[in-house]
Amino acid sequence: MTSSPASASHQGPGGSLARPPLFAALSGARSVLIAGAGGGFDVYAGLPLAIALWDTGVDVHLANLSFSQLGLLDRDAWTAENVAAVTPDTAGPHDYFPERTLARWLAAHQLPSTVHAFPKIGVQPLRAAYRHLVERLAVDAVVLVDGGTDILLRGDEAGLGTSVEDLTSLAAASGLDLPVKLVTCLGFGIDAYHGVNHAQVLENLATLDRAGGYLGALSIPGTSREAILYRDAVAHAQTATPLRPSIVNGQIAAATRGAFGDVQFTHRTGNSVLFVNPLMAIYFTADLDKLAARCLYLDRIEATHGMRQVAGRIEAFRNEISPRSPRAFPH
Repeated sequence: MTSSPASASHQGPGGSLARPPLFAALSGARSVLIAGAGGGFDVYAGLPLAIALWDTGVDVHLANLSFSQLGLLDRDAWTAENVAAVTPDTAGPHDYFPERTLARWLAAHQLPSTVHAFPKIGVQPLRAAYRHLVERLAVDAVVLVDGGTDILLRGDEAGLGTSVEDLTSLAAASGLDLPVKLVTCLGFGIDAYHGVNHAQVLENLATLDRAGGYLGALSIPGTSREAILYRDAVAHAQTATPLRPSIVNGQIAAATRGAFGDVQFTHRTGNSVLFVNPLMAIYFTADLDKLAARCLYLDRIEATHGMRQVAGRIEAFRNEISPRSPRAFPH
């Protein structure tokens, strides 16, 4: 029996099994800003998504909350206060500059090669920086990308991982007036090293699902163009930054090629037992505003101007509550 227009009308507004909700949500966007929420190499976790969108003709721009010494950049690199446009030729730090490293890899592959960088600042100035890019680049959709899943935590979990940067980005982006705002996470399980209980991450996703804020999970096929280019970019970054390679993206890249277990690729993890597995190669996506609405302390960091303020207010919140007890996976 063939489908009819009437049967098609019963599909949910967020996509279907044949049309992943992540791409359904972005289907009307012409200019998408994909931004690393947690700093460091987080923007690399958005690269497979960016490549998929570029290949369909979407205008994609990249940005990152930077851990680099942006104060070393020349004045002409700054397009606005707290917004640097990093290109392959941008002068700056030699030993650690993920944004320029990515820009050079992009240029070598004939892809748009500007990576915008934000310094470590509080919610108010970071929101102003985002607004500048939204206006300058005519952005109609923002996707925050987290390498890991601690951006999905609401504040009362057993451990919050490295939430300061992620939640600063989430709070800043929640104040943007845009038709599409998403959060997507790549690297499920990696934050266990920082005390995140992933049973609670799954519980949060289930709660978001009931509220209509969960856009599902989407695996990156290991043999896809997106995965192949992503692995190449991560390997290039490891070569360019041998003393501080990305532990997060190294594990995700290994997962996309089918590696499993204690897959070591840097001395930085020599004293840890890794658990690389297929779950690390899956995007978990949420509606940004619905996710932000569930954060129990977002109002406390709203008026911040510096990231130390954010850290202090999260710590004060944690001192006032009794965290949820951690749960083990039952199987």
